[in-house]
Amino acid sequence: MDEKAIIEAELKKLIDVRTAFLEYLDRAIPKESNGEVFDFANNPTLEAKKVYEHFFKLDYQARKLRGFLVKAYELKPE
Repeated sequence: MDEKAIIEAELKKLIDVRTAFLEYLDRAIPKESNGEVFDFANNPTLEAKKVYEHFFKLDYQARKLRGFLVKAYELKPE
């Protein structure tokens, strides 16, 4: 697999993980009556473990993709 294909595959994984995280938030946090905005006024409770699991996957995939991009484009991140 060439570098471009690897980066594309890892980017797809990142998008999939992000989508799963947002879907979890959509299920776990009620919406206001218009159905478009999260209703934080009622103090929804999220399962900390679930939030952490989703965030960890998102963060891991972003860091993994960063490594490929730094290498592919010879970047020098600070």
